[in-house]
Amino acid sequence: MPQPLEPTLAALPNPALRYFAATRPAFLSVTFVGCLLGLATATVSGIRLDPALATLTLFFALVAHAGANVINDYYDALSGCDSANTERVFPFTGGSRFIQNGVLTVRATGVFGYALLAAVVPAGLYLTAVSDGGLIWIGLAGLIVGWSYSAPPLKLQSRGLGEFGITAGWLLVVVGSDFVQRHGFSFTPVAAGLGFALLVANVLYINQFPDVKADASAGKRTMVVRLGVQRARWGYTLITLLTYGWVVAMVATGMLPWLALASLLAAGASVGALRILWRHAAEPTQLVPALKLTILAASLHGLLLAGALVLSR
Repeated sequence: MPQPLEPTLAALPNPALRYFAATRPAFLSVTFVGCLLGLATATVSGIRLDPALATLTLFFALVAHAGANVINDYYDALSGCDSANTERVFPFTGGSRFIQNGVLTVRATGVFGYALLAAVVPAGLYLTAVSDGGLIWIGLAGLIVGWSYSAPPLKLQSRGLGEFGITAGWLLVVVGSDFVQRHGFSFTPVAAGLGFALLVANVLYINQFPDVKADASAGKRTMVVRLGVQRARWGYTLITLLTYGWVVAMVATGMLPWLALASLLAAGASVGALRILWRHAAEPTQLVPALKLTILAASLHGLLLAGALVLSR
């Protein structure tokens, strides 16, 4: 039975709008922020940005993220965890519900997801040609992470490794966006991007709490399933501490300008989410504010840091 606000075929009669909505566009914002952060690290290094390349990078990074979202829905439908999820907190957890509510078939979802990932390849080859050959490895690693997060045989999330995959994936977004402009590797986007990527991992991590029963019943052994909701609260705490500790360390060592400390303002949202999680880890409906605050923390941190880098030029 669909919950309020969940997609239905009657609400999405237009096929184009239907497929667009299946990508979960509201959640693509973290990739947008990651690309902006990568462009900012190039700017602070004195590189003059190429607007056309920046736009192409941003667009296809969003397409890759959209493909990963759809692929995740496809494999979660095959495993049965989304169908079993009666404690989901839509739209944050339990998948997009396009398959479960009869908006798209399992096959159509799978074909669409793989088509989106395939569409990134020609753009990646073009950007490699106009930038540097090293970009091919960044792009390949990003596609592998996006696919293997959900898909067998790796199924990173089901093996309790999803947070590592997400951290790597969004760090690659920052590094790749910088690389296209810089035409080479630099530690600067790593210094700026790792904390942001960890906060994105926290978004996926906290989303596992409402889904823990459904995931466990389907054999999806996420980190929260493995630890149990009470012990798993420490995981969110650790990721949060690593994030802001990394920023302080990078400023202290001169890898980031002192204005980068402005990004620590996002810690307020992280701490707010953490307090709610510690009180209501086993109560899915009570976690909604924490889910929102976690997304806010990632986006705000990335935007503040990007702005600080540009102003420090």
